[in-house]
Amino acid sequence: MTESINSIQKSLNQNLDRYFAALEGNDPNNVWQMVMSCVEKSLLVKIMEKTNGNQSKASQILGINRSTLRKKLLSYNLIQN
Repeated sequence: MTESINSIQKSLNQNLDRYFAALEGNDPNNVWQMVMSCVEKSLLVKIMEKTNGNQSKASQILGINRSTLRKKLLSYNLIQN
């Protein structure tokens, strides 16, 4: 488990290094929002795949309320209202 966490952190660090290098001296903006939305959407997609779209199971795995999960899925257009 720790190895998986380290792998995710390493991947994130490498991608952030690439992002900052691509700025070529320009100031970064909204890095927190950019990273969090990418991570959150990817996580939601993967968990919904693993649970075959079962929102109750997905919310349990994520440790969030089902209504919160639904709002997040809607905000990323991963489900329709």
